[in-house]
Amino acid sequence: MAEILRAWDPDLSVLIGCAALLTAYGIACRDDLSRAGWFIGGVLVMLLALISPLDPLADEYLFSAHMLQHLILELAVPPMLLLGLTPRIARAVIDRPALGRIERVLGNPLVAWMLGIATLALWHLPPLFDAALGNEYIHIAEHLCFMTTATIFWWPILAPLPQCRISPLWAQIYLLGGAMANSLLGLWLTFAPAGLYAPYLHPADSLHIAVLLRAGWGFTPMLDQEVGGLLMWVGGGFVFLAVMVALFLQWFGTAESDSAAPATAGF
Repeated sequence: MAEILRAWDPDLSVLIGCAALLTAYGIACRDDLSRAGWFIGGVLVMLLALISPLDPLADEYLFSAHMLQHLILELAVPPMLLLGLTPRIARAVIDRPALGRIERVLGNPLVAWMLGIATLALWHLPPLFDAALGNEYIHIAEHLCFMTTATIFWWPILAPLPQCRISPLWAQIYLLGGAMANSLLGLWLTFAPAGLYAPYLHPADSLHIAVLLRAGWGFTPMLDQEVGGLLMWVGGGFVFLAVMVALFLQWFGTAESDSAAPATAGF
């Protein structure tokens, strides 16, 4: 257990990338830091997912740890970063003609949904997944693809400008579709034969913890794969459900306020 807790991996590219994000945000939002907590929190969560002991566990030992890492990079980090953006910054970006055209294409709900779900599905095909585990550059590309397309996926729901967001009803349908696609992938991973991803069958064991994980904790390849599938199926589904409920309550509260406004104005 001590070997796992000491297995921090302060990768220089990750540290530089996170520092660059925070610096760019600080410069862009120096006049309005009211949402800075969300953005800083998102960067810190991303940092922990990529340099904490979760990373070597995910890269070498446990498919379930890899799934947890992916869920963090897709369902936690992008929403937090988007919630940290101010309307002024978003307006400054989309008012530029070239960037505005890109936003209109990628911000289209159908395009954003398809891009997010297709990227998720493609990278979990065994040949691509195994290639990422075997090559650090492909692995970096995988993580960048996940975070970029997940941010695009969440944009129609959490964009700081109302005109960039879809209606509350369509948001429920959009997220329900995302939850169903995520659950289908999780179901497949849960009930697929053991050894779907070959590198996890015989890890290189650089930390010398394979015996602990297999014999001590009981994480056989089959159980590991089942837990990973359940994390995506149940854990990911819970995230989608939580956002749907939060948006519905916000929508309901806004509707109540609007209906109460005329009566209040009469006094």
